[in-house]
Amino acid sequence: MKLNYKLRGTPNSPVLIFSNSLGSEMMMWDELVPYLLPFFRVLQYDTRGHGGSETTPEPYTIALLGKDVIDLLDQLDIETAYFCGLSMGGLIGQWLGIHYPERIKKLVISNTGAKIGNDERWNGRIETITQHGMQAIVDDTMERWFTESFRQNNPQRVAETKTMFLRSDVKGYSNCCAAIRDADFRHQLQNNTVETLVITGDEDPVTNVEQAEFLVKNIPNARLKVLHARHLASTELPKEYAAVLIDFLVGQSTYNRGMHVRRSVLGHAHVDKANGNSNSFNADFQSFITNYAWGEIWTRPDLSKHNRSLITMAMLIALNRKAEFKMHVKASFNNGVTVAEIKEIIMQSALYCGLPAANEAFHSAEEVFKEMNIQL
Repeated sequence: MKLNYKLRGTPNSPVLIFSNSLGSEMMMWDELVPYLLPFFRVLQYDTRGHGGSETTPEPYTIALLGKDVIDLLDQLDIETAYFCGLSMGGLIGQWLGIHYPERIKKLVISNTGAKIGNDERWNGRIETITQHGMQAIVDDTMERWFTESFRQNNPQRVAETKTMFLRSDVKGYSNCCAAIRDADFRHQLQNNTVETLVITGDEDPVTNVEQAEFLVKNIPNARLKVLHARHLASTELPKEYAAVLIDFLVGQSTYNRGMHVRRSVLGHAHVDKANGNSNSFNADFQSFITNYAWGEIWTRPDLSKHNRSLITMAMLIALNRKAEFKMHVKASFNNGVTVAEIKEIIMQSALYCGLPAANEAFHSAEEVFKEMNIQL
């Protein structure tokens, strides 16, 4: 089975995988990604029968779609990941939490239910689109997906979503309708041992607050967040939705967020050593570094961690801070920086910082390469 996917972010960051709603593609999450890349490698994929993924002829089940996620993680050599799924993606998340809890660090199931709709509803929808195409249900879908105020104030975003929906393959969409129709986790939720966040919209007519509360009541370690939105809450409120994810997956405090990023950039060994050397004299300074440098600056969304590494090394060359420069050369590989890029930073610094500074930087970088057994 060939799944279309996109993996973005720095190599040492934990993976967050997004799973789409019925009738949508992985692009539905794009607006959230910049806010999340300081913390995660973001893995987006098109569900079987959607977007660029293959449409296969056999009957679909949520188990089949969930196994696709496990196969993708195995293909990419990802042992564990955070997971966020909306609507159909939320059903897939429930299945993963029940059957593969050891692969999921934390679980977000959004605008979904343990049982969504009934046979009559799904069979009727399959019959309608089979006879008349996706155009027959697109307007009703946009009304269910977005609040009236969002549709009025964001016509371009709604038009983009409508175009995405109309691209849906009728056979793939129908197969996924059947998978949703046949899914019922109402008596299995207690087997989900993964810490879970349930998100829904207060105006969601498809999977309402009552259904979300049922999930929270029956999943052993779950909590609820209600947003002012309809069914596609992540599209209506991308910044707020991303903030909710970060609060749950990383932590609400600047310190927790800073420590998360500090570890992903500098590595656990370095941070553990720094924390181990903490004492009454330097503890406040260590806290300041974690809160301000890593929790407030390195988490800003408009520069990638890769670019922040490049900028930081360049500034440390100018300031002639050898120890810090070597630390960030080593850390830069966790942010996807290459030896060739480090060389070009130093070459550029020779023009603006002077030859002695560049010469010292070359020697320092080579010392790091030797320590890391990097062959030049």
